[in-house]
Amino acid sequence: MQENSSAADRLGDVLPELRRFARALCGSQAAGDAYAAATLEAILADPDEFGATPDPKRTLFEIFGSIWRSSGRSIDGIGEEGSAREAVMQERLSALTPQAREAVMQERLSALTPQAREAVLLRLLEDFSFGDIARIMKISTVEAEELVDIGMTELESEQRSRVLIIEDEPLIALDLSNIVEGLGHDVISIARTRNEAVEAVKDLRPDLILADVRLADGSSGIDAVDDILGAAQDDIPVIFITAYPQRLLTGERREPAFVITKPFDERKLRVLIDQALFFRMLPAPSA
Repeated sequence: MQENSSAADRLGDVLPELRRFARALCGSQAAGDAYAAATLEAILADPDEFGATPDPKRTLFEIFGSIWRSSGRSIDGIGEEGSAREAVMQERLSALTPQAREAVMQERLSALTPQAREAVLLRLLEDFSFGDIARIMKISTVEAEELVDIGMTELESEQRSRVLIIEDEPLIALDLSNIVEGLGHDVISIARTRNEAVEAVKDLRPDLILADVRLADGSSGIDAVDDILGAAQDDIPVIFITAYPQRLLTGERREPAFVITKPFDERKLRVLIDQALFFRMLPAPSA
């Protein structure tokens, strides 16, 4: 009983980190949590392997990796999970002319380098060594290094986007603004409260939102984002920045796809910005 309890504790410690990674990799909570749940089921089917490992996080990610590869690295999740995103995209694609549809699909395909993005997230978001990445992805260490290099090159080629920052701490807001602009994007506004955030997007829709969870006036960045997304005509990716990431990685309710810990690491924020922008929804077709 003691041994099983210890294994459960070790799993509980690292499972939120897998959810964070899987959501960022898939671009949605539904798909990411579906993969995390499948990984958990695989461990429960053979708990001895996980219980004996000296490195529970790496072992957890190795099991995830085998499931991820067996699914063909589908960002839409397992089974019906995550299918809503693709359904919306297909509906909007069908409204375009054949020439426009082909151009959009070619752009998506040319931008898609799944293994490189996976490797960069493992390296920068989860701090795995190249050796660990090789074990998780079942590739050589040299290939792991090459994939991270490719992924970093993709980071530098991300197209210019408009970003809204919701943050009440002036110094943190300044840091975020400098990082965003350093990546070649435009900061359309820095909002300190829920009301300011809602007002900021009335005239100019952002392509991405960076939001703190707790704001100075007692309002919530989560509520501000809900207000904005409720009024928007399409989905806007959001990265939540919080000192308590585990509270947003429980898998028990609706939670964000992209979460980063405060104080944040610039490299991790950079890769999450790239990943979030990669999963931008297609704009609704003109009437």
